[in-house]
Amino acid sequence: MLKNKKMNILIAAFMVMTLVLAGCSSNNNANGTSGEKAKKIKLAYVAWDSEIASTNVVKEVLESKLNYKVEMLQVDAGPMYVGVADGSVDGMVSAWLPSTHGENYYEPNKDKLEDLGANLIGTKNGLVVPTYMDIKTIEDLKKEDVGKSVDHTITGIEPGAGIMSQAEKAITEYDLNKWNLLGSSSSAMVKVLQDAYAKKEPIVITGWTPHWMFNDMELKYLDDPKKVFGGNEEIHTLVRLGLKEDHPAAYRFLDQFEWTPEDMESVMGDISAGMPEEEAAKKWVEANEAKVNQWIAGIE
Repeated sequence: MLKNKKMNILIAAFMVMTLVLAGCSSNNNANGTSGEKAKKIKLAYVAWDSEIASTNVVKEVLESKLNYKVEMLQVDAGPMYVGVADGSVDGMVSAWLPSTHGENYYEPNKDKLEDLGANLIGTKNGLVVPTYMDIKTIEDLKKEDVGKSVDHTITGIEPGAGIMSQAEKAITEYDLNKWNLLGSSSSAMVKVLQDAYAKKEPIVITGWTPHWMFNDMELKYLDDPKKVFGGNEEIHTLVRLGLKEDHPAAYRFLDQFEWTPEDMESVMGDISAGMPEEEAAKKWVEANEAKVNQWIAGIE
């Protein structure tokens, strides 16, 4: 009887130890084999076609190559920067610098976050019109016939976007006293543009490149002699302080992530043609294995 009792105690002890080890293994799996915190990443982005494309590609690589669970948070530009600065989100790949987001969003927060540098070089923004409009510069908008042709209206995007602040400044700097800046959304602006373009009607919009609309329509930037919209820009990756220590794998990937306007336009084109965002990102990642491998090189 005593022998059986000792045997039962040993079996019970063995079962407890097994459960403890299983729990440890489960925790290790949840936190990553490298000892990182739980492998979850939050990315903020603005609802521009360009940033929808880039953020979905980053999400696809983090999930399919590095085994992270990614939460995407769509916000306006201001909250996007504040979220990275206060640590409520881990990062974003949507910082248009130095002009578009610089003064209003980047400068007030730059000491509270980490700038990993440019992930795309060769961007531009400004006032855009179809090439069939016989005007060349923003100065031409002061002509009464031009203003009347579009009801003295510049069709814009989300009110909090940096390009909208620049457009408001342009109205002041170029003395466009009769003009109004109409806020809407990126998708609504493109729809208005497409409708006008199909009818060969005049229209003035806030535009930027890379964007698929320049491939689908013949458009041009109005010259900006006062440089209100700045020159060529870069899109930067910004992350919260401490991300390198908490998630070294994700940090290294975000630090190494860079692509070209042509890459971005490829994803944007598929999305604009009706392909779901996640599917377009997955298609691009699978078709660009060599570039993706460069992004994740050195990550264990």
